[in-house]
Amino acid sequence: MHEYVAWVAGLFWDNDRSVKENLFILVLEDDVADYLLISRELRQSGLAFESKQVETKDAFLHELQEHPPDLILCDHGLHDFDSFSALAVARQQAPRVPFIIVTGSLSEEAVSRAAKSGATDCIPKHRLADLAPVVRFALHQAEARSTTPEDAASKAEERSLYLEEQLAQRTAQLESVNHELESFSYSVSHDLRAPLRHIDGFADLLRQGLRGKLDPVNEEYLRIISQSTRQMSKLIDALVAYSRIARAPMQRSRVNMESLLRGVLHDLRYDLESRKIEWVIGGLPEVIGDATLLRQALLNLISNALKYTRPRELARIEIGSTSTTSENIFFVRDNGIGFDMRYAEKLFGVFQRLHGSAEYEGVGIGLANTRRIIQRHGGKCWADAAPDRGATFYFSLQKSEPTGAL
Repeated sequence: MHEYVAWVAGLFWDNDRSVKENLFILVLEDDVADYLLISRELRQSGLAFESKQVETKDAFLHELQEHPPDLILCDHGLHDFDSFSALAVARQQAPRVPFIIVTGSLSEEAVSRAAKSGATDCIPKHRLADLAPVVRFALHQAEARSTTPEDAASKAEERSLYLEEQLAQRTAQLESVNHELESFSYSVSHDLRAPLRHIDGFADLLRQGLRGKLDPVNEEYLRIISQSTRQMSKLIDALVAYSRIARAPMQRSRVNMESLLRGVLHDLRYDLESRKIEWVIGGLPEVIGDATLLRQALLNLISNALKYTRPRELARIEIGSTSTTSENIFFVRDNGIGFDMRYAEKLFGVFQRLHGSAEYEGVGIGLANTRRIIQRHGGKCWADAAPDRGATFYFSLQKSEPTGAL
């Protein structure tokens, strides 16, 4: 893709003389390290520019009004202001300024939505080598808007060809990744299970054959072998489930989140027996998404709250939502044991745990599955907590399309 973009760029630029000098680039990014990497990539390409990093909506609006930029680069997942909200503002305040989303995670559906909403392009952060050619192309297109209608039509056709090629490249990459995941999932579920069954089975035969002859120490060794193989089998099951969530086709529809929640609580009714729990449930809006996947995300978060409030004589679990101009934000809050926010990001990693498995059951993949589900919907997950003071887990979803849009 990089070679193609460079070739297209060569159609228009002669040593970059058509690109404005001393550009001002406004970068919406809440990670300083990513901001520096983006700046470094553009400077290495020979682009001359000044840039400023902003993190909030107020700072973004101020810069648009006081220092109009030549280009806007925007991360998707700012804390309280996502790329779609920023794009809507930019198209009102600076409609001719190129707007490129540079993000670590954006689903194919979200990429398509961004293009329809007027984003110039979307570049993943792991492919920053593509950024400079795309920036140059966007800047040239911005200048070309002042040319004749015939020239503008020609440029539009060339841009369309470029976008088609880029979409084909990304589709091929996605198909390749899915194929690799399918092969990996098959290997894990078949090739690794057999030796585990053998270990567990022969350990049990050995225990039976030596019954009454083993001292307590050797008996404990065999117990640990069997326990460890069963734990490994659970980890394999969890990893396969995690892989399938990435590959499952999205069945998008209107989803009644309140109805979804009632179903989840009904399924958990046996886990609630003998527990004293105060439920605080607010209104939940309708969304567009995959009902099965969103149900799994809710189940994971509520199960998590039930698990970590177990030490409380009276558990309190609150489920509700808030909203911004472009998205709905759902939360599950509890008064459980909480955690240190310095390690919050580890919670969403595969097999990452902040509490011992001996004390709290699980393999450490439920929150990773939840984040993957929400990312596939174009949203994000985050948490807020303190040790022994409970935790709140959030996830965002884009607001429902108008009635009749499906």
